[in-house]
Amino acid sequence: MDIDFPFHIDARGRTASTGLEDHVRDMLEQLLLTNPGERVNRPDFGGGLLGLVFAPNSPELAAALEFSVQAAIQQWLGDVVEVRALEVSAEDSTLRVEIRYVLRRTGEAQSATIVAGGPA
Repeated sequence: MDIDFPFHIDARGRTASTGLEDHVRDMLEQLLLTNPGERVNRPDFGGGLLGLVFAPNSPELAAALEFSVQAAIQQWLGDVVEVRALEVSAEDSTLRVEIRYVLRRTGEAQSATIVAGGPA
């Protein structure tokens, strides 16, 4: 079992834990929603989605974001997941990243949708 995110205490008064699939999804969310420079000892950590929510919306932004998200996942979580498909869509003030990946530890196919800004 892994520590759940966001950190909280469970009903037993202990640190809440979660399974592998949920933990990896939490790590993806943390990576993509963290702005580069936000972490003191890891200034290049992050996908920077929140910083782009109010950027001018365009297909070029979505394409550039796909490239940078793919690179961030490969750099920081490449030993945990293998990305099979990645799609970024931008609508108004909402960025939606849909990721299909395989957990390297178990070989299970998973998917996650990370939404920044706007309604989820």
